[in-house]
Amino acid sequence: MKSTEILNKIKTFLGEETIEQEVQSTEEALELAQLKLENGTVLEADAFEAGNEIFILTEDDKVAVPKGEYLMEDGNMLVVEEEGIIKEIKAEEEKEEEEEKEEKEEMQYVRKEEFESAIDEIKGMINELKEVKEEMSKVEEKVKEELSETPAVEPITHNPEAKQEFKVRFGQNRKETALDRVMKKLTNN
Repeated sequence: MKSTEILNKIKTFLGEETIEQEVQSTEEALELAQLKLENGTVLEADAFEAGNEIFILTEDDKVAVPKGEYLMEDGNMLVVEEEGIIKEIKAEEEKEEEEEKEEKEEMQYVRKEEFESAIDEIKGMINELKEVKEEMSKVEEKVKEELSETPAVEPITHNPEAKQEFKVRFGQNRKETALDRVMKKLTNN
């Protein structure tokens, strides 16, 4: 008998062969669905359904998809409300219906009461700004008065002709070294 045949018999006896088959079947089951966005970005998820995690595939690793709405190649809209989790996938028709509703809402006229309340609110804001401006001018005047009362400080000027005397004491009972002579010449002693 060959060594590979003996090894296979031992594996079947120990049950390792079934473990390898289970690992392969789970790997096949873990394959994730992939879709492309309109701009070519590849997205990956267990299934493209609400509540599933979704990632952007990069060369190195997977990145959670940020919040927002994304247009897919097939024209559907992918909505991600929480980072990395699908909220919903809208079909083109739903998207168009929502846009039509938004347009209708924008085209409505403003009622007279709403218009008057908005104008009153704006007038109130303008009055508040005028009051703040008056307070700022009062504070500015106070600061100017305080600054004018304080005496001006004389500027400091440098006088290069003033001599400063440095005295270096040398050891009295030792022989003068080269450093001592240099220091003496520098201090003009």
